[in-house]
Amino acid sequence: MSMSLAVAVLLLGVADSMVGSYFVLFVTEVVGLTPLQTGVFVSIHGAGGILIAWLAGHGFDRRPSRGYAAASMLCGGVALWLMTVIRSYAWLALLAVTLLAALAAAFPQLFALARQSVGDTPEAGRTVPLLRSVWSLAWAAGPLIGAAVRAVAGFPAILRSAGVVLVVAAVWVLVAVPRPGRHRPSGLPGGEPVPKVPRAATILLTTGITLFFTAMFAASVAMPLFVTRELGQGASSVGVLFSVCAAVEVVAALLLAAVPAHISQRLVILTGMGGFVFFFALTVLARDMTLLVAGQVVRGIAIAVVGAAGIRWFQDVMAPATGRATTLFANATTAGMVLAGIVGGAAVSLLGYTGTLLLCGALTVAATIAFALGTTAHAGRPPPAPTPARRPLPRPRGPAGSEARSPADRS
Repeated sequence: MSMSLAVAVLLLGVADSMVGSYFVLFVTEVVGLTPLQTGVFVSIHGAGGILIAWLAGHGFDRRPSRGYAAASMLCGGVALWLMTVIRSYAWLALLAVTLLAALAAAFPQLFALARQSVGDTPEAGRTVPLLRSVWSLAWAAGPLIGAAVRAVAGFPAILRSAGVVLVVAAVWVLVAVPRPGRHRPSGLPGGEPVPKVPRAATILLTTGITLFFTAMFAASVAMPLFVTRELGQGASSVGVLFSVCAAVEVVAALLLAAVPAHISQRLVILTGMGGFVFFFALTVLARDMTLLVAGQVVRGIAIAVVGAAGIRWFQDVMAPATGRATTLFANATTAGMVLAGIVGGAAVSLLGYTGTLLLCGALTVAATIAFALGTTAHAGRPPPAPTPARRPLPRPRGPAGSEARSPADRS
């Protein structure tokens, strides 16, 4: 794993988690948006991010470059600074679908750069889990940094600080991250192009990932309320639970890098999804912190496994289109987050806290089934490893000792 890329992922993750933890509070308490305006703002930001990230992914596959990652982080840094001075909702909405949305391309671009740098070498299986562990570590530290900044200088300082971190990360990528192009994920043996993944398989793969992260984000809305209002635990217990999950994510991603290459990645991902269903069962059955903590351990493992092995699976399936593959996975995650806002809010109102968690469990079951169907032996299988191309046979020589030529050669 490139240490320069690890630093870039760490900086991006810290900035992203600093803002993500306090974004809604900022736009409601400082900017003064209504709940409806906040929901629309988040939705159009997510939709704009999906589109820009997809365009950047296509551009990366045509001409791999560090510029896409650097530009997206620079745009995000400028957008966060502008948000601290803009109060017009129309201008904020425009910012949400342009500069701020461009930040969504940074994560898949950094992971595409990582895959591009190692190609099909044995290191490819370890790079994504290791970088994913760095991302989890950043998300464990970022909210604490954001809280410290808020305590000293208030909400706007969080966005300004995160903006500075993003600008530093953009410069770091351009200066320290090696130029892509040393390796390239290859196709089939003999240099033949990789056959396109069937559309049905792609839809099932993407649906499975989207449903998984919809369940994850929607549960993040319901679980704090379930713990405090349903079980009567203190507010500090919620922080403990999320901290346990974040710590387990880091460890699980590191251990995933040590999984032997011969073990099926499909089985690993499906096991992770199955474990997420088990997390919901433990949480619903919990009556005290014991089962809640156990559930967070399972949750952390499941998120790390699907987050890391899932990216690698998409990259293998869609090789050599590394940019589009990583972006498709990231966009499925973003789509899950956007849907979770609607699903989570409506479910809590209609089904209550326990009912919402059960619904999230059902969504995870559906995600597991969709991913399993999309990764059968005849749909969505990663391409085989490349083999050395055969050397061409020498041409027969003519009577005068020169090579015989075909009629086409003589013409």
